[in-house]
Amino acid sequence: MKQILECVPNFSEGRDMSIIKQITDQIESVEGIKLLDIDPGAGTNRTVVTFVGEPDQVCEAAYLAVKKASEVIDMRYHKGEHPRFGATDVLPLIPISGITMEEAAEKARGLAKRIGEELDISIYCYENAAFDEKRRNLAYCRKGEYEGLSEKMATEEGRPDFGPATLNEKAGAIAVGARDFLVAYNVNLNTTSTRRANAIAFDVREKGRIKREGNPLTGQIVRDQDGNPVMIPGSLKCVKGIGWYIEEYGITQISMNLTNISITPVHVAFDEVCKKADSRGIRVTGSELVGLIPLNAMLEAGKYFLRKQQRSLGVSDSELIKIAVKSLGLDDLTPFNPREKIIEYVMAASDEQEKKLIGLSMEDFVYKTASESPAPGGGSVSAYLGALGAAMGTMVANHSAHKRGWDDRWESYSNWAEKGKALHDELMRLVDEDTVAFNRIMDAYGIPAKSDSDKEKRAKAIQEATRYAIEVPLKVMKTAFDSLELIREMADIGNPSLISDAGVGALAARSAVMGAHLNVKINAVDLEDRQYVKKVLQQGAEIEAETLAREREILDIVNSKILTDNS
Repeated sequence: MKQILECVPNFSEGRDMSIIKQITDQIESVEGIKLLDIDPGAGTNRTVVTFVGEPDQVCEAAYLAVKKASEVIDMRYHKGEHPRFGATDVLPLIPISGITMEEAAEKARGLAKRIGEELDISIYCYENAAFDEKRRNLAYCRKGEYEGLSEKMATEEGRPDFGPATLNEKAGAIAVGARDFLVAYNVNLNTTSTRRANAIAFDVREKGRIKREGNPLTGQIVRDQDGNPVMIPGSLKCVKGIGWYIEEYGITQISMNLTNISITPVHVAFDEVCKKADSRGIRVTGSELVGLIPLNAMLEAGKYFLRKQQRSLGVSDSELIKIAVKSLGLDDLTPFNPREKIIEYVMAASDEQEKKLIGLSMEDFVYKTASESPAPGGGSVSAYLGALGAAMGTMVANHSAHKRGWDDRWESYSNWAEKGKALHDELMRLVDEDTVAFNRIMDAYGIPAKSDSDKEKRAKAIQEATRYAIEVPLKVMKTAFDSLELIREMADIGNPSLISDAGVGALAARSAVMGAHLNVKINAVDLEDRQYVKKVLQQGAEIEAETLAREREILDIVNSKILTDNS
């Protein structure tokens, strides 16, 4: 999976957009970065910018943005309603896909170190990047704001994690961290009563409601020994929420911030609000996403609702998203366009991914393969054959999960279908990766070789590209071989009416393995590391032999069942 980080820096300027444009121009100057949103606030004198990309690209864009902000924003003259202590006030990195929180935290610390050392700006690491448990809290890091920085940094407790321990008067300080993705999510109600909407919000939000003696609305507030109100916690962790009336739609909503969707995902929040609303005689009519959401959150929502229906989860991403949208009522108020609301899809819209082979129609793929271009070649076609083979096994599993009379077995078949989906998704990715590998070789041969050092660089690049051109079809072989376990299982226990489809899946997987093996062998000819070549050729031969044996086993099962049916 491609690694994607989101960065949401807050800059202490919300009135002069020419200043913000200078900063965002720096962000967009980094190749591969997608600028998603610019949200200025005049009263707060603060602008929130959102951009995404691969980790190294995001860190470079963030560094350039901080550098420019330190040049064009002067904290000595800044005034605004929002707490702040720097020109770039906060700089969080947020893992979206393919990267763990731990990895994001390491990236944040590396970025913090670079900013501190190269730009001479004091850095406090917060949230998951914090070195000190107290500094996980942003408010603690920013306590005293800009005006109190000099005094704070003079103490041991207030020393920054990176950069100078003396105030950079113009730039101030920055809180750099890694945090979970925050989803702004509203649930629509069939009432105009803000009081009732708030009651539901208090039921579900983590903070809950104030505890009172006797009457929960008018009774005396219960306080702790320090005089603070005692709270009755709500039912959902990592959720903030209030009820409000939306005049435009003539309804109330529960407006929630889901601060950690790995703990309380969107679908759990939705169902809990439905339950609490129903207990108060109120009906949920749908919901609304404010801003963007990671793809995986939508896929998990789709799976959640399919699981409740005892339906197979091994369906396409587009089907999972459709189920999620309909189940959550995300198109209740306005049409929900996944291409505009899902982060990965927004990125792909302006990416070269739109030109990938796997995005072509079947007809276009055939004609492109038949053209004079050497790519796509046998490696890509082998991967595509493998994807079709795994897809056939997945199809049998999905149909078996819905077969009348087999309701008690749906989950087992669903698990097989999910495995199949992961396999054919990986093989589809390898369709394009084989072309990437071919282009790497062509690029390496195109490196100028005028000097001895140039020749050495060119030779090294050719060898590295050749090795990669071996690894990709070898991965195709392994993945296509793995799909035979699914196909054999479906031939044995799947819906009998689809037995021939399991057989076709086995033939496609076999051809994928053999075709990819040819690519491994021909690319190995040009690799100088003969020890590696020997190892790879042995692996390839073993996989092919095992594949042929398993194919024969599957076809024997298929043919015996067909003969039995015809006798």
